Amino acid sequence: MDYLANLPAELLARAAKIRLAAFDVDGTLTDGRLWYSESGHETKVFHVHDGLGLKLLQTHGVQVAIISARISHPVALRAEELDIAHVYQGQGDKRECLLQILEALNLQPEQAAFVGDDLQDIPAMRLAGLAVAVANAHPWVVAQAQWQTHLGGGMGAVREVCDLILHAQGKTAAEQEHWR
Repeated sequence: MDYLANLPAELLARAAKIRLAAFDVDGTLTDGRLWYSESGHETKVFHVHDGLGLKLLQTHGVQVAIISARISHPVALRAEELDIAHVYQGQGDKRECLLQILEALNLQPEQAAFVGDDLQDIPAMRLAGLAVAVANAHPWVVAQAQWQTHLGGGMGAVREVCDLILHAQGKTAAEQEHWR
């Protein structure tokens, strides 16, 4: 986990406050490519490391949300598999959606992280206390982020964010010990 070494104190302070981690789907939880079968059914590929990272956040008391502009059955299936309760698809205004989740959970914006890759993610990133862009994010999105992952969307970037939050909250040592 070299990407967690020598992180700026301000970044760690932001990540330590996180009680809700919200993620875009296409380009963040996936590599951004859209796959359609001959019959028109959509498929998506999710990285297993990201899934475990999301489960670890939940285990340690961090709520997880998925906020997507598109509507996709594979997203609903993956969220159900990971016990993610906050799944919002078809969201044209991700900032407003994030605000509604924060209100429902009685949280402040500085207690939220938002992770994205493209322009429609910027308003939610500007609201969140921790804004993260994946490695292959659009440059305008990177400019809004306090941190950028080393891995691309769908390739373990989400796990990096989960590890950052757990590290900042002093929970990685317990996880490492658990798996020895």
